[in-house]
Amino acid sequence: MESPPPSSQPLVELSGISKHFGEGAARVDALHGVAMTISAGEVVGLLGPSGSGKSTLLNVIACIVEPSEGRMLLDGEAVFDGRWLRRDLRRLRLEKIGFVFQTHNLLPFLDATDNVALAMTLTGEGLDAARRRAWELLDYLQVGHRRYAMPAQLSGGEAQRVAIARALANRPRIILADEPTAALDSVRAGIVMDLLSRLAREQQAAIVTVTHDEKIMDRLDRIFRLRDGRLNA
Repeated sequence: MESPPPSSQPLVELSGISKHFGEGAARVDALHGVAMTISAGEVVGLLGPSGSGKSTLLNVIACIVEPSEGRMLLDGEAVFDGRWLRRDLRRLRLEKIGFVFQTHNLLPFLDATDNVALAMTLTGEGLDAARRRAWELLDYLQVGHRRYAMPAQLSGGEAQRVAIARALANRPRIILADEPTAALDSVRAGIVMDLLSRLAREQQAAIVTVTHDEKIMDRLDRIFRLRDGRLNA
């Protein structure tokens, strides 16, 4: 059965987002009036040279960096409008956002199952239920046969898929990926991006990835280009 196409439902809405660091002569303007809308089912890329503001923008969407001005809605909820509208940003991140990084960042003393289950226990899920959900995700990402393997026993591609399972554990609508394929060869990079594309469509999530990886450009639905903190779609 074919996956549903991208939905028109916006999951990320930014309007006039700016960010500066420092004041006076030391002020650095990292973002200038960024506006973007990303819908459910989309995989979009953030591209630009070093220092263009990509990581700052990703961290704004992640509710890690506070904008200097602007308005942001995530999954239909206004979370920033000149100030944070949510007091518990940690809870918001656990509920709405999944993270995938260039390096998998799996905890070396936990097996694949418990690396995934940990994300759920942080939100109050019982361990048995969390492990069952972890097994479902690992099976879905075709690494179920490695559920009891320690991170050091996993290949690079397997470890990245476990990391993706962890990102999906709490059923986030928004998945943020920072150079998720940079450490992988072209075959494994393609597999990871195909998985992310399938996840976006089947789970109607929005996936935003910072990348310099030419190998995956044809797997992105849209590309946003940043230069000197200004956005060009």
